[in-house]
Amino acid sequence: MIKRPSKAEQHRELERLTAEYLNKGGTITRVEQGETGLVNGAFGKQAFTLSEPKQTRTAVPEVLAAIDARRKAKTSRAQASAQGRRRRPKKQVIYDDFGEPLRVVWIDK
Repeated sequence: MIKRPSKAEQHRELERLTAEYLNKGGTITRVEQGETGLVNGAFGKQAFTLSEPKQTRTAVPEVLAAIDARRKAKTSRAQASAQGRRRRPKKQVIYDDFGEPLRVVWIDK
């Protein structure tokens, strides 16, 4: 099993890589907070574009009609089976005039 590096190990590795970069002649430029996301003091207005043009889509009414028909058939089958299903008796508590339970009865509906 491979051990994940701890935060201290990650910190030491970043420090080592930074020192190595600076020793090779690299420079680090200090940037003010929030400045890196701005282009000439304003947010970039360029939209993300893909290299391919946008494709037009055409609806296929036959496929949509088949999907709707299957959906309707499924719901009608569920309703038919629910109508033929026997209902279970329901428990009902009978209370007296003061709200105290007297007895429990089962009601068939």
